[in-house]
Amino acid sequence: MITANMVKELRELTGAGMLDCKKALTETNGDIDEAVTWLREKGISKALKKQTRIAAEGLAMAIVDGNKAAIVEVNSETDFVAKNPEFTSLVESIAKTILSSDVKSLEDANALEIDGTSIEELITQKTATIGEKLSFRRFEVVSKKDTEVFGVYSHMGGKIVALTVLEGNDEEVAKDVAMQIAAMKPLYLDKDSVPEDKVEKERQILTEQAENEGLDSNKLPMIVNGRLNKFYEEVCLLDQGFVKENKMKVSKYVESKNMKVLSFVRYEVGEGMEKREENFADEVAKQMNN
Repeated sequence: MITANMVKELRELTGAGMLDCKKALTETNGDIDEAVTWLREKGISKALKKQTRIAAEGLAMAIVDGNKAAIVEVNSETDFVAKNPEFTSLVESIAKTILSSDVKSLEDANALEIDGTSIEELITQKTATIGEKLSFRRFEVVSKKDTEVFGVYSHMGGKIVALTVLEGNDEEVAKDVAMQIAAMKPLYLDKDSVPEDKVEKERQILTEQAENEGLDSNKLPMIVNGRLNKFYEEVCLLDQGFVKENKMKVSKYVESKNMKVLSFVRYEVGEGMEKREENFADEVAKQMNN
């Protein structure tokens, strides 16, 4: 009989997934040593050595089905693997599985199954077969009404992906706004969306800057407010200059099309993560020494 403790022990020894460990023990009649060998032969236990590596490259992808859309990010160690058809197929499968579910957390998402294998187990298997650490980092599911439209834009082959929802029915306008989001990296929809503590912190910084410049103290409030508006133009989507016609703000462009931006999501692969700094020659040398 294969017990939970046996599976746990094998996982600790090999770093393989729970289902793989259970299968290995079943195939070897519960013999731990033989199960380790079985996993090594299948290439699954190799994944353990890769868990400490940095996976900050990869692919983001957004897919739409009716009134529901999903955006996901799956990471790899190198850009080369991110372009591998096996990897891109994996990302697409994860996105489709997420889209057809109602999961809210990454933990629940990892438990979803693709052809009988959980996403978590599939990531472990692909880590072993592809030869790099892979990581399912994040996802978001977005819904819309029949009177609304999705806009999706993917830049640099999935390095940056933007997904937006607009009130209205013009998909080209929605795509233009998604392109704006991908290019200009807004943090908020509009001024009202910026947290008050962020505004106050920015106001303090701008005030100190103006004081250090020796500007007229009587004019400081006006100067700071002017600079604060510049801050809004950088971080708020609707206050930004429209990329296709910079003299017009995004808000005016959308209004001219009788539409309204409701929300957006922007994923940039690896943002906020530590990047690999090894060069190619170092990597080759390391592989030769393994």
